Amino acid sequence: MTNRSGILFAVGATVAGLVTAAPSPASADSEAQRAAPVKWTDCGTQSSPTLQCATVRSPLDHDQPSGRQVTLALTRVPHTAKTFQGPLLVNPGGPGGSGLSMAGFVAASLPKAVAAQYDVIGFDPRGVGRSRPALDCVPKYFDPVRPDPVPHSVQDERTNRNRARDFAAACGKKYPDLLPFMDTVSAAKDLDVIRRATGSRQLNYLGYSYGTYLGSVYAKLFPERVRRLVLDSNVDPDGVWYDDNLSQDYAFDTRHKAFAAWVAKYDATYGLGSDPGRVEAAWYRMRDAVGKNPAGKKVGAGELDDTFLPGGYYNGYWPALAEAFAAYVHDKDEQALVKAYERFAAVDAEGDNGYSVYSAVQCRDAQWPEDWNVWRSDSRRVHAKAPFMTWGNTWYNAPCADWPVEPLNPVRVSNRGLPPALLFQATDDAATPYEGGVTLHRKLKGSSLVVEEGGGNHGVTLSGNACLDRYLADYLAKGTVPRGKGGDVDAVCARTPDPKPAAAKSARPASRTDASGGTLHGLLGFRG
Repeated sequence: MTNRSGILFAVGATVAGLVTAAPSPASADSEAQRAAPVKWTDCGTQSSPTLQCATVRSPLDHDQPSGRQVTLALTRVPHTAKTFQGPLLVNPGGPGGSGLSMAGFVAASLPKAVAAQYDVIGFDPRGVGRSRPALDCVPKYFDPVRPDPVPHSVQDERTNRNRARDFAAACGKKYPDLLPFMDTVSAAKDLDVIRRATGSRQLNYLGYSYGTYLGSVYAKLFPERVRRLVLDSNVDPDGVWYDDNLSQDYAFDTRHKAFAAWVAKYDATYGLGSDPGRVEAAWYRMRDAVGKNPAGKKVGAGELDDTFLPGGYYNGYWPALAEAFAAYVHDKDEQALVKAYERFAAVDAEGDNGYSVYSAVQCRDAQWPEDWNVWRSDSRRVHAKAPFMTWGNTWYNAPCADWPVEPLNPVRVSNRGLPPALLFQATDDAATPYEGGVTLHRKLKGSSLVVEEGGGNHGVTLSGNACLDRYLADYLAKGTVPRGKGGDVDAVCARTPDPKPAAAKSARPASRTDASGGTLHGLLGFRG
């Protein structure tokens, strides 16, 4: 982990020029004035009654702006305050995550006085959700029971290898005209189309996970168009994408061990042992058992991995996962695992779409090893130290070894032309490990890094940590960023406490999005 020495009490610094409202459409640049305005229609819901919906058209190939167009789906919660600070585009990550629900969530989660000053805009990136065309390379690709991700023989590896190769071939056959334009640079240029369609000279942006990379690329391409930039749980831009996935393997294994330690702490509740090592060993015995005899003929080894993976993103899921774990170990309750799988891991048509876009973008964005021996060697090496998800992550990304479109070169996101950006990072984040936040902070000159010390959740603002949320609100309201007096970190917040077993027993939630404090984590993009 990057040295965090020199962390001091932060002092506030107001960014010059950011307190005034964004230009109204009437005063926007000539390019915006020429753009057709967005036509918003009411599409309110019970939780977001003022929500509006719209679509915009964007070039499939931004080098051919008059050529074929794609349609981007948008949602908006309009501003209500006299002070209007412009559009705030919000993105939940992925790539492949739908952002339409994010507008209502962010508008409701920010302080009312702050949210009222922005048009909070969610969007489905190209290829995603309600945007058109939407990708779905292989419907039901994740239907159970899949082969065990961990190869126990040459034939096991060949089975998974062929499966990933077939997925890549199917994408190429189905979408030969789209795949060359499924990449982060194209998606970032779409953001500028949205900006122009709103009639704004600049935009504000809040992105989580992969959304931090999308925002960083946009900022590199259009630094003069960025007004405020919030990046939460940051992708390491130097590892896009193969090395970043290897880093994830180690980090998720650490989080799985943290889950085992939490279960051990509550041995009186779960009865799985008070020693974390024994709990972890019991989990792997369970994995071996369902690998041989899938629970309910639905949860094999791969499905079990997927079921417990969300616990690495958000510890609010730990009580429900521990209950299913204990029920299987003590009572051989297969349905407990089936229900947990259906709640946390089952992939529907939206998930098929998300994975197709995830693969299309990551495989196109950057070079992946062409020699399968590299993948095999790295996977074996990392699995020996971090077995929880290494091989599963390998096969998840393996279509990139045979992707039918040539890769691009990653964008160098280093930037000196931005107003101060505000970055948030948990020290024990598994999906985007801490070092990535420090790296991005160093690359964005003048940015400020706020750290949740000891936190392991992925996506830390607007999810229950009042300290972090104060920094976010101050920045969006006044342009205020914290400034440390040395080191890489500008401000530190204590971590959100781990859950307790009673939280799951009193009113057990029915979905991923209604656990206490877990709404954000149910909205975060496909695979983060």
